[in-house]
Amino acid sequence: MIEIIPAIDIIGGKCTRLSQGDYATQKNYGGDPAEWARAYADCGVRRLHLVDLEGAKEAAPKNLRTLEEIASLGLLKVEWGGGIKDDDALASIWNAGADWAIIGSIAAKEPQRMLGWLKAYGSRIILGADVRDGKVAVSGWLEDSGIDLGDLIQEFLPAGLEQAIVTDISRDGMLQGPSFDLYQGLQEQFPALKTIVSGGVSSLDDVRRADELGLPGIIVGKAIYENRITLNELAICLQNGSFPA
Repeated sequence: MIEIIPAIDIIGGKCTRLSQGDYATQKNYGGDPAEWARAYADCGVRRLHLVDLEGAKEAAPKNLRTLEEIASLGLLKVEWGGGIKDDDALASIWNAGADWAIIGSIAAKEPQRMLGWLKAYGSRIILGADVRDGKVAVSGWLEDSGIDLGDLIQEFLPAGLEQAIVTDISRDGMLQGPSFDLYQGLQEQFPALKTIVSGGVSSLDDVRRADELGLPGIIVGKAIYENRITLNELAICLQNGSFPA
């Protein structure tokens, strides 16, 4: 069954979501991220997607205390994205308890640094490819790099890249369904890469379809906060290995 990875996006230590990467659209969902993490673990979740939206915009991790709190629970494997621009920033998230680092802007802007991190940390490095019209966006989605997604992936595969989280910015936070054609195409082009769906998941039907297509993983965020996918439904999927009717 497809791996379901709940997302917690953070601004000021709070659960927040954007629409299409626009910081002017931020919506605070309240609650303690650590309590959300505990609730997900109770459902059977084993992997959590944390994004420091402030860090992505300001080029340094800003919510490490939240990462520390969640990692200290010892309940979940945690992947962290946002603000990882240099060796010190990467070390800070390792020290705070991250299991994986999601590298986005640096992969596009400084590919040699990304290659060095892949050599040093191997499978703990995940490519975070945020895409708008087929091109990779950087700096918290505020800039377009002009780099083609396929070219970026191809550059890092020989260095041992194993996973990529690919977000279609036009779908993110819009609850309109993922760009399944995009992910099918990537799966066909790069069969050895674990390509994780991100952006647009609106219901359990989207997760079910991704599973039917043989996609390995999917990130779910706003659909849970908006109660389009309930924690009970999530628990049934994860604990029974099947989708509720």
